[in-house]
Amino acid sequence: MGASHTATLVSAYLSALERADLDAVLKLFVPGATVHSPLYGTKSASEFFPEVFADTSRAELHLRGVMEGRGAEGQRLVSFWFRYDWWMASGTPAPFDVVDLAELGDDGRITTLRIVYDTVDVRPKYEAELAAR
Repeated sequence: MGASHTATLVSAYLSALERADLDAVLKLFVPGATVHSPLYGTKSASEFFPEVFADTSRAELHLRGVMEGRGAEGQRLVSFWFRYDWWMASGTPAPFDVVDLAELGDDGRITTLRIVYDTVDVRPKYEAELAAR
């Protein structure tokens, strides 16, 4: 996988996430791909993203860096660090810095996404949002 493919993948992912474009984001994942999230738990990508988009009134994403490598078993890895300025469905802001670690299949699409961030400030807002429904 070349640097231009990585840049295209990361750019497409962040753009689709920011726009809440479900079709565009799911095209970047293999069927049956898994997402591991500190707030939503482990879900298929096709379950995870509709939930996130329903819980979002607005998002602004700001890329800070991209890293490429290989896992211990040889799988291709791409990590991208970004600022996620997230406004929940109610309009409550819940911004955070995050690193997404994507394991890629042979076709360059995401097979597994591990989302890593500290939820100390976000979780209470998220739980209050859920309780208010």
